[in-house]
Amino acid sequence: MKDYFVHHIQLRPRYGEVDQMGYVYHANYVTYCHQARTELLRQLGIEDHLLEENNIMLPVISMDLRYHKPAGYDKLLTVKTSLKEEPRTRFSFQFEFRNEQNELICSANCSTAIVDRLTRKPMRAPALIKQAFNKIEMVR
Repeated sequence: MKDYFVHHIQLRPRYGEVDQMGYVYHANYVTYCHQARTELLRQLGIEDHLLEENNIMLPVISMDLRYHKPAGYDKLLTVKTSLKEEPRTRFSFQFEFRNEQNELICSANCSTAIVDRLTRKPMRAPALIKQAFNKIEMVR
């Protein structure tokens, strides 16, 4: 399936994010995915403060990571974050982590539900999110 929207960030693992073997500790990839997801949404104009002001939450409902090669302290990583489709009641994000040699380090999938903060019930994508995706369609 073709990517609907893609965003890239780069990061360098900090000293405190590696384990005794000198590799990025596996749980830190979840944090990196969160950072990459936030930046993709920011690129679309869906910033955390706007979600909060509109009583929208995006709780993670599934997360799957595959580790392919180790990454080390201060080694530049590029994270590609993709959306395969416009969200209806959830976002489905795909992540690829690559090192400076363009080798795949980690791949991940994450789904977040779209939830009303007041009722804590799932909801269809509200106008704020639909408008952001309408802008993508206009650019295409």
